[in-house]
Amino acid sequence: TGVVATPEQAGEAHAQVRAILQELFPDLPVERVRILYGGSVKSANTAQLINTPGIDGFLIGGASLDIDEYVKIAEISQKETKVKP
Repeated sequence: TGVVATPEQAGEAHAQVRAILQELFPDLPVERVRILYGGSVKSANTAQLINTPGIDGFLIGGASLDIDEYVKIAEISQKETKVKP
């Protein structure tokens, strides 16, 4: 859509999804459930989004049609999610 949620909006939405999952499935270890951000992702907003609590990855749409952009998103995501000492 080209409409990008702010990291705060995306994080809040992901927290709500996790809370609903916990309500529906009380025995489910919801912290182990990976929730993907499905809004517009570009290399320019990847680092900010991937560092938002609750966002575990991306469901990349239109950007996946541009191989250079897709690779940049993957590289930034990998760099930003590496365990830091």
